[in-house]
Amino acid sequence: MKTTHASVHYAGNDFFIAVSPSGHAVPIDTNSERSAASGPLELLLLALGGCTGADVISILHKKREQVTDYRIEIRGERREEHPRSFRRLELRHIVRGRGISEASVARAVQLSTEKYCSVAATLRPTAEIVSTWEIQEEGPPAA
Repeated sequence: MKTTHASVHYAGNDFFIAVSPSGHAVPIDTNSERSAASGPLELLLLALGGCTGADVISILHKKREQVTDYRIEIRGERREEHPRSFRRLELRHIVRGRGISEASVARAVQLSTEKYCSVAATLRPTAEIVSTWEIQEEGPPAA
């Protein structure tokens, strides 16, 4: 079993400094009105996007798809009752490139969501995760 260690230190005035297992410091602002840094749930959305994005782009590269741009838009719906956890997470994968295969994108998203993304696997028991994708065709390179 692999374990990791992170720390979160209170810095005063509703700020925390998180230190990741790799030693990177991340400010966290728990004052949602001020919003001077990302809050904990915002970081969770980013973690989900980063995790699935790494999987999808890796799979598309292995399939030799000509991806020129890729982004994931993440939308979370929270429950009304406390602890107000996410009940639904929607991920929109937007892939831009030349001749991108719809089947390749569909398979990459499916593999990430169902098999490889550990953040999605962690969230899946309590939140519905819905993934969609869009392929944007890029014109030929400028001469």
